[in-house]
Amino acid sequence: MSIIKLEDTDLVFKVWRERRLKDIIVPGSNKFNKFQNATVHALDHITLTIEEGERVAIIGHNGAGKSTLLKVIAGIYKPSGGKLTVEGNVSNMFELSTGFEVEQNGWDNMYLRGLMLGLSPKEIKSKMREIADFSELGEFLNMPVKYYSSGMFVRLAFSTSTAFMPDILLLDEVFAAGDAGFIDKATRRMKEMVNVAKIMVMVTHSMETALDICNRCIWLDRGRVRMDGSPQEVVQAYLDFVK
Repeated sequence: MSIIKLEDTDLVFKVWRERRLKDIIVPGSNKFNKFQNATVHALDHITLTIEEGERVAIIGHNGAGKSTLLKVIAGIYKPSGGKLTVEGNVSNMFELSTGFEVEQNGWDNMYLRGLMLGLSPKEIKSKMREIADFSELGEFLNMPVKYYSSGMFVRLAFSTSTAFMPDILLLDEVFAAGDAGFIDKATRRMKEMVNVAKIMVMVTHSMETALDICNRCIWLDRGRVRMDGSPQEVVQAYLDFVK
């Protein structure tokens, strides 16, 4: 059974600023830097449970902690306090290049990314030809990825990251699927992953998307859960607030 559970989960970032020569020569020159030697409470004592069958939209203004919450669930950030439980294999669509080595070729990077996703060597090898075909990179897969164009790199990263259907799918709408000729195929694959995943959590600024494909909506504000309920109720409350 797949589940995501946060219990009084906190995430605090320490922010500091190195002293400049001007700060030494001119006393008080940095007095307006309010973040010097300070902390930022990115997530503030969040408690929530997401279970199988849920398609959750995370909404809120920029800086509310939406993407940070996804990264905590994905294991990219370790909570500063509280407890986090994630059961089920996770695939995230916002750190596609994690695990890639620019000096290695495309085939090697498929393998490395698969290991980062927690797959066995046998599982990865069984998918490599499928990944290669989907990427349409052909002979370029024999070339070190440091020579790839940005579009080629995204093709490889997206093709590899989406080749394995996860229990828990984490989406951030800011990800790009590459050049125009690749977008339709990438979009179809994303829809398939959303349908197959046991749990889907998505950060979005599109209220239409939240209403169309999600059955739960969480409104974050300054790192806290301000409202949690049906997409219709939460979206309407959020829109009323931002008017």
